[in-house]
Amino acid sequence: MELRASIWNRPSPASPRTTITLFACVCASAIGGCTGQIGLGAHTGGASSAGGKGLGGVTGMSGGTGAPTGGVDPCVPGQINVGGSPLQRLTRDQYQNSVQDLLGLTGVSTDGITPDEKFGPFASNVAASVTDLVVDQYTRSAENLAKAALAKAKWDTLVSCDHTAMGDDGCAGQFIQKFGMRAYRRPLTSAEIGRYTTEYKAFATGGYDQGIRVVVETMLQSPNFLYRLETTPAKPAQGNAVSLNPFELATRLSFFLWNSTPDDQLLAAASSSSLMSDQGVRTQALRMLGDPRARDTIASFHTQWLDVQGMSGVVKDPATYPIYSDAVSAAMAKETVDFADYVVRSGDGTLRTLLTAPFTIAPDVLLPVYGVARPASAGAQDPVPLDPKQRAGILTQLAFLAVHGHANQSAPVQRGKAIRQNVLCEPVPDPPPNVNTTPPNPAPGATTRQRFAAHESVAACAACHGLIDNIGFGLEAFDGIGQYRTTDGGKPVDAQGSFVGTADLNGTFDGAIDMANKLANSAEVSACVTSQWLTYALGRAQTPDDACSLKRLVTAFNGSGQNIKDLLVQIVSADSFRYRQASAGGNP
Repeated sequence: MELRASIWNRPSPASPRTTITLFACVCASAIGGCTGQIGLGAHTGGASSAGGKGLGGVTGMSGGTGAPTGGVDPCVPGQINVGGSPLQRLTRDQYQNSVQDLLGLTGVSTDGITPDEKFGPFASNVAASVTDLVVDQYTRSAENLAKAALAKAKWDTLVSCDHTAMGDDGCAGQFIQKFGMRAYRRPLTSAEIGRYTTEYKAFATGGYDQGIRVVVETMLQSPNFLYRLETTPAKPAQGNAVSLNPFELATRLSFFLWNSTPDDQLLAAASSSSLMSDQGVRTQALRMLGDPRARDTIASFHTQWLDVQGMSGVVKDPATYPIYSDAVSAAMAKETVDFADYVVRSGDGTLRTLLTAPFTIAPDVLLPVYGVARPASAGAQDPVPLDPKQRAGILTQLAFLAVHGHANQSAPVQRGKAIRQNVLCEPVPDPPPNVNTTPPNPAPGATTRQRFAAHESVAACAACHGLIDNIGFGLEAFDGIGQYRTTDGGKPVDAQGSFVGTADLNGTFDGAIDMANKLANSAEVSACVTSQWLTYALGRAQTPDDACSLKRLVTAFNGSGQNIKDLLVQIVSADSFRYRQASAGGNP
């Protein structure tokens, strides 16, 4: 591992020179090399590929039950062990939400910033180095954002100040400290205040607004903003862990539950250290989950977990699916978010409802695709009943089925693989490079199941496809955009499926409704969902040192009736969330 300081000094169009430093990890291996502690195997792009079976990559865990292999309890009394926390750069969504919250802007685009890395299904920038191109992207973005914020309103709308009483310099000092605390997610040091004050004065010859604009540009390019730094040195508490300081914990909380920077109330809790108690962190978590901003985390998790975040790029054959359009595509994406948010934050919050509910929260444009009408008494965000013999939960809703569907037909391989990897936490290797993965074209008199049967007849294909195709076949009652059907290729649909190689699901099922109920009753699925949420919250892969936290979370999740909202509150109290692994100075 090499820590590289990338320093650039480039004149901006509107100001002379601003010097910023970004830190980037140049990893020795593709995954986890920044800390040397993650210890992952080959990355598959699926649920996580670290060692062992299931549970989002936690090695030494069996079959998704939360119990350690060989009967060894990972929880040692009086000892706290947590996985290493590599340096994390903000994801594009986190960057977008943060600058919008900081600057009071809306509709900020991150198209000009390089795409995120992925760990399992989730975005998390912890491995790739920051190139000169990425540095330039952040520079341009900071300049444009500062200009846009100033064009919309004066800086006093962000940090109010009486210029008559305090003078421009006094107001600048106040702005630097207050805005800097929100941007850096901690109080600025006296040295930082001094540097920003000097910078302000150097550019304030063009007036207060000009001087503050350059300060804002600089802060938005700083590693203190772009990275989630956890650098406070401390001695190990117990085991291999040290407690996060209050501002580091506030940052984890905010990016987990809001996908954005902390607000003033959370920073105040950090300043008073009330956040450091178990009750304090839970109180803030409950407050934050009740805030509309929590919708972004619910959306982010579920669209990534089910791999439906690319809905806008899904293309379908208009001759095969004339009802499909850009408006329908956008509505499908919205349906997933609205339904998940309703279940988690407004409904009963349970995993069973998420996986089996015979209703949806659907925009009107989707109702013809479902073949239903909105009840006269139902509003736009109220549940719309679906036929319980046809639909059961989020895996039978349109976005999941359309994204994991081909342009002109269903896709049992894609659907089965998505469920195997992300709902069961069972990574499936990619096909060999010499294998033709083009789906066979529909043919008169042949069903999708018949065309894909060749997978089972070829020895090189049978092992993996036996794990995934038979899950996907259970969704054959839905075509390539998720419409319900009873025939395929002129023949009755056969939606019989089966699970093999699982901890508690092995056996056959009859169609999507039966499959959804079996998934909802599975301890393996419950443990996988818990693990996926923990991975999302931490922004990193799990390691054996996280096994105790995961075991306790699985137990608590099951004890709550698998209430997802309760799980999120339990996560923020978990050791792996509140502690970091001890090192010389935290993450780099």
